[in-house]
Amino acid sequence: MSPRTPGAELPEHPDWLWRTPEPKRSYDVIVVGGGGHGLATAHYLAKNHGITDVAVLEKGWLAGGNMARNTTIIRSNYLWDESAGIYEHALKLWEGLADELDYPILFSQRGVVNLAHSLQDVRDSVRRVEANRLNGVDAHWLDADGVKEVCPIVNTSPDVRYPVLGGTYQPRAGIAKHDHVAWGLARSADAAGIDIIQNCEVTGLDVVGGRVVGVRTNLGPIAAGKVALCSAGHTSVLAAMAGIELPLQSHPLQALVSELLEPVHPTVVMSNAVHVYVSQAHKGELVMGAGIDSYNAYTQRGAFHIIEEQMSAALELFPVFARAHVLRTWGGIVDVSPDASPIIGLTPVDNLYLNCGWGTGGFKATPGVGWVYAHTIAHDTPHRLNAPFSLDRFTTGALVDEHGAAAVAH
Repeated sequence: MSPRTPGAELPEHPDWLWRTPEPKRSYDVIVVGGGGHGLATAHYLAKNHGITDVAVLEKGWLAGGNMARNTTIIRSNYLWDESAGIYEHALKLWEGLADELDYPILFSQRGVVNLAHSLQDVRDSVRRVEANRLNGVDAHWLDADGVKEVCPIVNTSPDVRYPVLGGTYQPRAGIAKHDHVAWGLARSADAAGIDIIQNCEVTGLDVVGGRVVGVRTNLGPIAAGKVALCSAGHTSVLAAMAGIELPLQSHPLQALVSELLEPVHPTVVMSNAVHVYVSQAHKGELVMGAGIDSYNAYTQRGAFHIIEEQMSAALELFPVFARAHVLRTWGGIVDVSPDASPIIGLTPVDNLYLNCGWGTGGFKATPGVGWVYAHTIAHDTPHRLNAPFSLDRFTTGALVDEHGAAAVAH
């Protein structure tokens, strides 16, 4: 990371980015959820399919849920072919998204290192590197000296509880500015004529003869030709309104940032054994996360001991952080599926679609899932990249088990 003044490259924003329309009585498509996935879906419905009679309904403020509550890590080095396909598609879109949106999203390809601390970690990591290469994903195995070269502040001493034996490295991975991503997608969708309606909570789904025909909201009923659910941790609640029970559990996921610091951390480092992941944001704060709280909840906060443990883990890997101060903490609501992979596609109810189950991996998939979900909605059939992630895999047994490559709950 070259020397710079933290925050110096952050751009100015226009005063106005999207309209605040009143909802119409009906739309061709309603997207429920105004986060990154909902906005990306709307953007690609217009851009790729010419579908613009669309409303994005957000119960709070635009991108105020998980889109504002994640740690912005972007990577595609997942194990299985199906996962690598959709995440690599997303990463390629990330690489051109600022130009596509004509908006600065501050995508910084600083690389991601996943550390190995045991011989089994090493075996699993090398296996994943080779699988990535077979799928055309950039991936390298680093020994401990290689890790130190990529990130000099990592403690690679052999005299620690979990010594660093090496790690995987994806150079094209990185971070982006999450609010800029949301604002750029929203501006594009709005410019296409799509209505973004905030403070509009969906309270019911109207199903007639096995087909969804509209939604009920706190602003009144809205008819729809198609309804696309895209509400992360609350998607199971919405699906239940149509009589669909989803195999999801919702958990709080916490993270924190430090005070602003000069540039010290040049990449993203993740460790499953020590259980923390750390990057340094554009303004200079350290961004840290770890595992989910074990209990089920819809709260956007979690237990203090999770934060305490992830700070302790960060100090094991980065002793240089010992005097850093915590600036703030927050929580999001993640929806976890049994195989740690998403559910994207059709439902037993005609014209009702699902995009959920991303757990802690949703942000990195944002443009990719928007692309394939828009295709699924437009054609009423899955895109080839999301076909493996259908809801019926939990009855056929064709699971995509990514618990290992999901790493530190991420």
